[in-house]
Amino acid sequence: MLARTARSQVGTKGFRHGLRLGAPFAVAGGILAISFGILAGEAGMSDVEAVIFSAIVFAGSAQFTAASILAAGGGAGAAVAAASLMNSRFLPMSAAVGPSFSGGPLRRAAKGQTVVDHAWALSSRGDGTFDEALLIGASAIAYCTWIAGTAVGALWGDALGDPDALGLDAIFPAFFFGLLLKELHSRRARGVAALGAALALALVPFTPAGVPVLVASLASLVGLTHRARAEVVERQEAEGEPR
Repeated sequence: MLARTARSQVGTKGFRHGLRLGAPFAVAGGILAISFGILAGEAGMSDVEAVIFSAIVFAGSAQFTAASILAAGGGAGAAVAAASLMNSRFLPMSAAVGPSFSGGPLRRAAKGQTVVDHAWALSSRGDGTFDEALLIGASAIAYCTWIAGTAVGALWGDALGDPDALGLDAIFPAFFFGLLLKELHSRRARGVAALGAALALALVPFTPAGVPVLVASLASLVGLTHRARAEVVERQEAEGEPR
């Protein structure tokens, strides 16, 4: 009983910490969601459809990709395929965080639905493990602002005007740049970031949306080398952490 109570208290503390850390990203995501709500209307979605889309998918890059294709006259099949490609990065991310989730297979699968970019990065302990409660907290606050922002854009988009004129198009790259800064703590991390950027920039001119991001993610495999794992062990020993 005492052990269960202690775990509950740790989980609650981690969840609240996740809410605090995720708040800035949630604000940025909410502003970005306003832009999506406007775009969804231009793509022919009703206000309700736009909000439901955000509630179910909860993935900015995939939603913008799908809405852009629909707005340009593309079919639903092309929109779904492109959105799926954009979200394919969550496969390795989920595989990495899965062992850190508690519970049985179904419970871990349910928790896996909370994996989004900023929460994944914020919850990383740097040794291959993740803080489950922090991740869920950081995702929860972003989920609320994402739906709220979509509703604002869908309902009052006409009054807000062109999202590009308001500078909302800058939110998305700034969002991911903020995540990147947190990870640039070593020469290896900076090298991986530079390699990923080079791969993406090289592919953008002649590949479909989503392919540059997917290929660039292969740069992260550098972190799986023996030397990288040895560096983690050395850091843990220096800080007195259990291996």
